[in-house]
Amino acid sequence: MSSDSSDSPISPQDPDTLATALARYGIDLPAETQAKVEQYARLLWDWNEKINLTRHTTFDKFVGRDLRDTVEVAKLLHAKEEVLDVGSGGGVPGLLLAALRPDLTITLSDSVGKKTKVLEEMVAALGLENVTVYNVRSEELLEDFKYDALTIRAVGSLVTMLRWFKSHWRHIGRLIVLKGPKWKEEEAEAKRVGLFRDLHLKVVAEYPMPGTDSNSVILKIWHHRRHEK
Repeated sequence: MSSDSSDSPISPQDPDTLATALARYGIDLPAETQAKVEQYARLLWDWNEKINLTRHTTFDKFVGRDLRDTVEVAKLLHAKEEVLDVGSGGGVPGLLLAALRPDLTITLSDSVGKKTKVLEEMVAALGLENVTVYNVRSEELLEDFKYDALTIRAVGSLVTMLRWFKSHWRHIGRLIVLKGPKWKEEEAEAKRVGLFRDLHLKVVAEYPMPGTDSNSVILKIWHHRRHEK
């Protein structure tokens, strides 16, 4: 018996499905994780119609940018670490990281109340028990809490970030910072103003940025008193 095509399930061969995008970018996820990631993407897009959270509103852009970044970050985190996601916005990488790595304890922080309310709604809908959401600037959390790693994406230049955290290194294990091709200029400027005097920086991942001739990079930054490798 035939059925209306609009009622038919989307097949992996359709041009913009999660399965097709995962295959295109060579990302392999367990079925349960893939389902959670798709649920997150659809929740994000639904909320995006009410509050601006993302420009990546196709599976191709979501996987090529958001998921790829988060997968690379996930590789850099040790088992059961406590992670603070700085300026979480719509949840990349922090909320998505919680779906990929349920062993981690994730704190999402954003100073915009509307965004943290959305994050709380998505955390509840996804049933993520390893996530806490705070409507505060991350520096305020660092007054009282220690974290193994801070994940940072699209919240400011290296100069801006390092100034935020300059007095909080006793509570920070390392920064994991996602950057584009201008990171070297930002590093040079931060060095000129003395922000790297007690810090080390290492490029820990580099991969093509879809739709451009540039690469995304992930930087690890840590204080000289810590023995990161």
